[in-house]
Amino acid sequence: MSETPLIQIRDLRKFYGDKEVLKGINLDVYPGQVIGYIGPNGAGKSTTVKILTGLIPDFKGEVIVNGISMAENPLEIKKLIGYVPENAEIYDVLTPMEYLDFIGKLYGMEQNALTERAEKLLTAFSLGTNINDRMDTFSKGMKQKVLLIAGIINNPKIIVLDEPLSGLDANAVIMIKELILRLSQEGKTIFYCSHMMDVVEKVSDRILLINKGEIIADGSFESLKQNHSDTLERIFSKLTGREDQSSETDAIINAFD
Repeated sequence: MSETPLIQIRDLRKFYGDKEVLKGINLDVYPGQVIGYIGPNGAGKSTTVKILTGLIPDFKGEVIVNGISMAENPLEIKKLIGYVPENAEIYDVLTPMEYLDFIGKLYGMEQNALTERAEKLLTAFSLGTNINDRMDTFSKGMKQKVLLIAGIINNPKIIVLDEPLSGLDANAVIMIKELILRLSQEGKTIFYCSHMMDVVEKVSDRILLINKGEIIADGSFESLKQNHSDTLERIFSKLTGREDQSSETDAIINAFD
């Protein structure tokens, strides 16, 4: 592992009005790490990711990516990042090639290289026969594959994946898991955000748990398991104060009595 962090976050704070959503996040992330970033709804997970990707510019603290300050030069940082958001709006009147051409040009990619890479990636994602089809005819899983390709088309140093398996079939899920491993071996740094704890366990070599705007756990799954519990779901429940779910399920069942 490189001794120099690719991402450095210092005392990161974010307010929405009087509400403090992030409460002084400090974090170093190194090249090649796969970060499983988890937390309950409203914990500050999405806010952190949107700051890291340059979508939220008004924050307190310091975010340094590849030696570049987010506050001073966010466009240079955006060139280094591929982002697959949880709820993305895709231009589905376009074909996959048209959409990827648009995304690649935003990154300043040269036309011939962009076209060649897009064709290869679409074929690898089993969309080779749909290159020139309008995406309004695509299933959710097919659209998700196009979004995943858009997130890696520029060969970014950092890849942020927010619930990337949404809509994918079992074979595609297996392929994406393998792809994450291979990308990390190539030195890519991956932020993987998901509520699917079993997948986070398998793909992450470091897990960050955020709750109420603070990082409350940071380590490999094995280290967290030794200190807390035997599954990531139970660790999550324990540390976020939701360890006993039985009373909630009892209340749901009793509602039918």
